[in-house]
Amino acid sequence: MRSYLLATCLVLGTLAAAVAHAGSVAQVVVRDPFLDLHAGPGRGYPVTQTVDRGATVDLLRQRTDWIKVRTARGLEGWVHRNQLAGTLTPQGDEVRLAGPSPEARTAHRWEIGLGTGDFGGQSVVSVTGSYSLTESLVARADVAQLLGNASNGWLGTAGLAHVFMPQWRVSPFVGLGAGIVRIEPKATLVQPEDRTDSAAYAGIGLRGYLTNRFLLQAEYREFVIFTSRDDNEEIDEWTAGFTYYF
Repeated sequence: MRSYLLATCLVLGTLAAAVAHAGSVAQVVVRDPFLDLHAGPGRGYPVTQTVDRGATVDLLRQRTDWIKVRTARGLEGWVHRNQLAGTLTPQGDEVRLAGPSPEARTAHRWEIGLGTGDFGGQSVVSVTGSYSLTESLVARADVAQLLGNASNGWLGTAGLAHVFMPQWRVSPFVGLGAGIVRIEPKATLVQPEDRTDSAAYAGIGLRGYLTNRFLLQAEYREFVIFTSRDDNEEIDEWTAGFTYYF
C-alpha cells in the first residue's frame, strides 16, 4: 500500500512542479493606453497610480485574477489580468499569464485527473476522465484502486456533475452517479468470499484553476453500496488531486 501512495505522491509532486513553473514571466511591456495600479488585489482598492503605454513592469506574484507589478521607478501595485492580456515581453513575444481567463475556463471539453484520498477507511488512488456536455454539465467516469489493511479492491463509477459558475476561478459543483465496487478480503484462517456490489453516490466539491492546463479538485461523496444481504452500506469518500484539461 505504501508503494502505491508513494507513487501517487511523486506524480502529484511532479504535476505541482509543472504548475509552479508554468507561465512565469519577469517583465512585460504595456500595450494598453495605460495600466491602473490598485492598492490591493481587487476593484474595491483605490487606484494609486497609472502606467503609460510603452513602459515596462515586472510581474511579482499573482492572486486569483490580480497580478502584483513593480514599475521601473520601483513603485508597486495590483493590476487585473484583463489589462495585461495585450502585453508583450521586451523581446516582442506574447505574454502567457498563469491561469486561464474567465472565458477560457469554459472553452475546454476534456479533462483527465489523478487523485488520492479515503474510502471508508481505505486509501484511494483514482483516475478520472470527463467531457463537458455544456459549460455547466459534465459527464465523468472514475476508476479507483482501494487499498486497506483488511482488504483491497477497486471502484468504477460513471455520472454527471453540475458546475456552478464555471467561469469563476474557484467553482463549487455537485454530482450524481452509479457504479460497481469490488472488495477482495486479504487471506485469513477462514478466507471470506470476494464481493462485487453495485453502488450509487451523491457528491459535492470545489475545483480551482491553477494554470492554462491544470486545475485542483477536491470532492466529498456519500456512497450507498447495494449488497445481496438486504442491509445496504453507506460509505464516505474524500478525494483531492490535479486535473489536466484540454
